[in-house]
Amino acid sequence: MKAWVCYLLQCADNTLYCGITNDLNKRLAAHNAGEGAKYTRGRSPLKLVYQESCVDKSAALRREREIKSLTRAEKLLLCRVEQKTR
Repeated sequence: MKAWVCYLLQCADNTLYCGITNDLNKRLAAHNAGEGAKYTRGRSPLKLVYQESCVDKSAALRREREIKSLTRAEKLLLCRVEQKTR
């Protein structure tokens, strides 16, 4: 079984999209093919800017809700912190 991931995408129109999945590569391919979330359709190409592993689906849903409640500036800061730790 694959681990759950909470992720942020940067859309071509520079907006951010947050979601969860247990197969990140498959989900990114679906988003970029226009088969992902309704929000991301027509906003490709999409770039993965943040990902965070979660212990289970419930934890991923909680983290998604937390991230969605952040301001855009806070989400961008989260992405920058992630990039520095890589």
